[in-house]
Amino acid sequence: MTTESNKEARHKARQQKVKEQVDEKIAAAQEEKGLLLIITGNGKGKSTSGFGTVARAVGHGLKCSVAQFIKGTWDNGERNLLEKLGVEFQVMATGFTWETQNKSADTESAQLVWQECKRMLQDESIDVVLFDELTYMVSYGYIDLDEVVEALNNRPKMQSVVITGRGAHRTLIEMADTVSEVKNVKHAFESGIKALKGVDW
Repeated sequence: MTTESNKEARHKARQQKVKEQVDEKIAAAQEEKGLLLIITGNGKGKSTSGFGTVARAVGHGLKCSVAQFIKGTWDNGERNLLEKLGVEFQVMATGFTWETQNKSADTESAQLVWQECKRMLQDESIDVVLFDELTYMVSYGYIDLDEVVEALNNRPKMQSVVITGRGAHRTLIEMADTVSEVKNVKHAFESGIKALKGVDW
């Protein structure tokens, strides 16, 4: 047998072993339920990933809703697209909290959106919900953690929820089915480059 034939045979054997392991995991995964996904960390792309999940779900004909905290006053490319496709948006109107510096106004705005979130979490017709930047609301004390946990635990069985934002509370991480941490390696803004419409926002 030639060296190339040996390499090919070893490659096929490795790939067959990988396939068997994947097949075993697929066969073992029998439970069907909606997922709780957390996308956290200090890197760029958490909201983008959350919106990607919503776009995927819409592409499969699922009904989706979005609640946005923090970024509410900015033009939003994802919202511009997804609202046209029937995705409901509830937006915290005060924008970035470090711009307003008014805790009582921010708390009131956060609570208004959170009431809509609770409604979404009781609606069996909604397949996927995105709570963009919810982690900050819990960290700042604008929304009570126990109330969030209760609402998530009592949602419809097949409803999936995506939560984005830095510093996700340990309790949310522990209860999540999937947690992704986005790490900041390099960011154009740190080099003095302006945020680019359509790419950064």
